[in-house]
Amino acid sequence: MNQDTVRQRIEQLGIIPAIRVASAQDAVFAIEAIAASGLPIAELTMTTPGAVPTLQRLASQHSDLVIGAGTVLDLDAARRCLDAGARFLTSPSLNLEIVEFARKRGVVVLPGVMTPTEVITAWHAGCDFVKVFPCSALGGASYIRALRGPFPDIRLIGSGGVTEQTVTDYIQAGCSAVGIGRDLVSPEAIRRRQPHWFHELTRRFMELVKQARQPQER
Repeated sequence: MNQDTVRQRIEQLGIIPAIRVASAQDAVFAIEAIAASGLPIAELTMTTPGAVPTLQRLASQHSDLVIGAGTVLDLDAARRCLDAGARFLTSPSLNLEIVEFARKRGVVVLPGVMTPTEVITAWHAGCDFVKVFPCSALGGASYIRALRGPFPDIRLIGSGGVTEQTVTDYIQAGCSAVGIGRDLVSPEAIRRRQPHWFHELTRRFMELVKQARQPQER
């Protein structure tokens, strides 16, 4: 799965589930349940205990899964994640060393940014996507619309506080995709080990994204 394929898959699916959980077992359960529901993509955050070996396990066992590494804060972490099989790298902030490293390795990279200056800096550095984070705290979909004015060609991902009630607004505002945390990766569904809960949540979010992408009536 090369860089172009991963980039296209992210745009096609439109949702990146952010997996920030208490154990490796929780992470595997959540990712496999979401993938089985028709969304074969996940961002496994490095704050999850045993994140790198878990990432390696998932990458080796699920060739069709677009598994990425989240909360990647330095070059050492980036290197370990790519060696483990990560298909993309993301972080809550803009680290140009990580961006350059990912570009040299031919891997999709989507750093977190807040300001217009950071947006254009990330894009000029060669990022595949620019993740606006924490988006809801910055104004949500209205902030995405404001950014789309001067940056119509930059692929933006809204992340941080995206919910079932707001996901449509983010897509219609111009996001190529959205990052979704606990509103999709339900802590209670994980605790109870209830995959059908994930099936329903995944179905809802995917349908909302699909509908939001339909041409709007004038």
